[in-house]
Amino acid sequence: MEKLNLFINNQFVESKATEFYDVYNPSVGEVIAKAPKCTEDEALAAVKAAYEAYPAWRDTPVLKRVQILHKVRQIMVEEMDELTMSVARENGKAWEEAKGDVLKAKEATEHAISMPSLMLGDSMMNASSGYDTVMYRESVGVFLGIVPFNFPAMIPMGWMTPLCLACGNTIVIKASSYTPMTAMKIADIYRRAGLPDGVLNIITCGREVTDSLMADERIKGVSFVGSTKVGLHIYETASKYGKRVQTLCEAKNHALVMKDAPIKRTAAGIINASFGCAGERCMALPVIAVEEEIADELVAEIVSLASQIKVGPAYDKTTKLGPVYSAAHKAKIIGDIEKGLADGATLALDGRNVTVPGYENGFYLGPTVLDHVTEDMYVGQREIFGPVLCVKRVKSFEDGLRIMNGNPFANGSVIFTQNGYFAREFAKRTDGGMVGINVGIPVPVGVFPFSGHKKSFFGALHTLGKDGMNFYTDAKCVTQHWFAEEEKTSQKVSTWDGTI
Repeated sequence: MEKLNLFINNQFVESKATEFYDVYNPSVGEVIAKAPKCTEDEALAAVKAAYEAYPAWRDTPVLKRVQILHKVRQIMVEEMDELTMSVARENGKAWEEAKGDVLKAKEATEHAISMPSLMLGDSMMNASSGYDTVMYRESVGVFLGIVPFNFPAMIPMGWMTPLCLACGNTIVIKASSYTPMTAMKIADIYRRAGLPDGVLNIITCGREVTDSLMADERIKGVSFVGSTKVGLHIYETASKYGKRVQTLCEAKNHALVMKDAPIKRTAAGIINASFGCAGERCMALPVIAVEEEIADELVAEIVSLASQIKVGPAYDKTTKLGPVYSAAHKAKIIGDIEKGLADGATLALDGRNVTVPGYENGFYLGPTVLDHVTEDMYVGQREIFGPVLCVKRVKSFEDGLRIMNGNPFANGSVIFTQNGYFAREFAKRTDGGMVGINVGIPVPVGVFPFSGHKKSFFGALHTLGKDGMNFYTDAKCVTQHWFAEEEKTSQKVSTWDGTI
């Protein structure tokens, strides 16, 4: 069993912690590593390293900063299988999904490599008579990234680290105590790529230490991904201390299925979106609102396809649905299914008792379909975060849209239709921040922001895209004026000097 270290000041450091978190391999249900619950002094040492590294990194030209990211990307490609195995082992994603996690980290790194163009400011000569104004984008300082379990590569080493560093900041990542190993492996890649000491630091710690970091005046901004309850706490706490904050939170994404949608292709898209990554992603599709006229046929097709999904260990390349990440989470999902049944939902497909020969201790659940779910049920409103699809039957486009927009979360929303009018109306009127038209997982590529709305996001600037660059930089406007000969001796200066 591996005893994990902290990554502070470009070194893997043995923690003085007396408490450790169990890191499981969900495919076999066994502990494979121990992650330290680091002391406050160790966390502050990470902040100190980032704070002391910041001035030199800020003053490193952006072209040189992204040259290091070029090298990081190159090594990630060369070590893709190793990183994929790391995600599969500690998280339980099926092989291709685990590889996709690493590829999304690579994609975000490629986006960050374009920072020399993104950080270009704006200018205007003669903005006022004889005055020129230039707007620069500048780095901010030390950032804190607080990371969930479900994407060990993409979130800490894609959404947060590359963009933050390319903009000239330094960062302390509080990795998930459940899945910290992949982030540590990629941190070593950054070290080998030539990242200076202190620019990137990774720790595992408890809530008390995290709260103390948010109060530290050296931390200028906080990026968080996780539950809405914790996200709201992070947002309120960090904002209270004057930090800039982005918190990406829960979702209950819906798809509206119109009666003109092609049944087979729509069902295949729903299967992929609902059960991919074992449903453990905030852009999963846990609910479909389907017009009543086609509901029976569509549910039958979904059940038929879902029944054929191979459930198995993450690193078996023929597996299509791996385990959920923990025994406790498996129990919570089963409890949610049973709440739905108690509330009156019907069970079209039951995945609670699935077994995988040779892996009986793994945390497996099969695809589950709950039909006749209503909006007032717990399973109709709250995020289950597992391989469970809820079916709500609706009378019309307006009925479906009303139900979807009535949900407090608004990460993504989808419509399946061949009707251009309904597609346009849906895109215009849905509350979802990321919209799919016949696309079950409408996550845009990294040059666009990951733009959740309502209780799925708290903050002003989203991650990735131009929003991400703006989050990790400050605007500075410089107005300049050079005195003409006849002005050098003048004592007349306008109250609105240079602006009128």
